Amino acid sequence: MREEKVILVNEKDEPIGLMPKLEAHEKALLHRAFSVFVLNDNKEIMLQQRAHHKYHSPLLWTNTCCSHQREGETNIEAGKRRLQEEMGFSTELKELFHFIYKAPFDNGLTEHELDHVMIGYYNDEPKINNDEVESWKWMSVEAIKKDMEIHPEIYTVWFKIIFDEFYHFLEEHTI
Repeated sequence: MREEKVILVNEKDEPIGLMPKLEAHEKALLHRAFSVFVLNDNKEIMLQQRAHHKYHSPLLWTNTCCSHQREGETNIEAGKRRLQEEMGFSTELKELFHFIYKAPFDNGLTEHELDHVMIGYYNDEPKINNDEVESWKWMSVEAIKKDMEIHPEIYTVWFKIIFDEFYHFLEEHTI
């Protein structure tokens, strides 16, 4: 299996090079990423619980899927690929916005990402990949917001940041 590389970018999302994923996270270098939010007809978000053997943030809850684009891959192509790999289904995705964030982990790694946030719609059960995902559930936006205030420790660091951006986007836009 080839080593995953991330696309290093400047603050304008212009590619400036490639680097092995782990090295980019060790050096806290800005790189391109994406986050997918899948909603059902009840406007609930499909959350995933990260697999117990993940090297960081195991068993924490997060958005439907997220990862890094590969060289030559569009944001939408990357989102669809990873959605299929992690959650076992495909749906149309639409990019909503992007923003930059930086989040250090207890293990010395740092997420420093220019994150492209996408939305899709789906109403069936996923066919989760147990190498990536431990469990999943549907939750309303308001229930997530409230639960994050009560139990912040059960959510990934980046999901708390991304969800806040997503929540404010929903306040200002109709989806």
